[in-house]
Amino acid sequence: MKPIIPLFTLFLLFTTNSFSQTLADLKLKPKEIPKGYIANDGQICVNPQACNFYTDIETYSNIVGTVKSKAIQSFKNKGDKGSIMYFEFDHVFKGDRFLQGLLWGKDGQPTDEHPEEYIAKGKFLVIWSLKADSPLKEKSEAKVEAILE
Repeated sequence: MKPIIPLFTLFLLFTTNSFSQTLADLKLKPKEIPKGYIANDGQICVNPQACNFYTDIETYSNIVGTVKSKAIQSFKNKGDKGSIMYFEFDHVFKGDRFLQGLLWGKDGQPTDEHPEEYIAKGKFLVIWSLKADSPLKEKSEAKVEAILE
């Protein structure tokens, strides 16, 4: 007698994998980068706190959770530059209060001096270390929100 795998089980196996997000899905593709921006290697954060968080994320793992993977994209143009940091955690990101304090200090929200913004949804965290009115940030934020919602 041949073992038979029900079609429903096969369907669940394939759809579960095909609909799971990855950091690559969240990153901007070359055709999505606003005109005039050039990709840049390394980190270009508006404030060092965001880049320190990216670089030393393992140091904060007892507060925010264990990182499964991370990636960074940095860009420059004439009047704008910065980095977008992507994190995937083993479990749901749990460091909202900590991250707010780290990025914004006592203000508890973005300011002109500390314009970084972030979104945390499930296992994913994305930090934009760019000016508040950055077209690059707007493009990336729209993409990330559409994927993670």
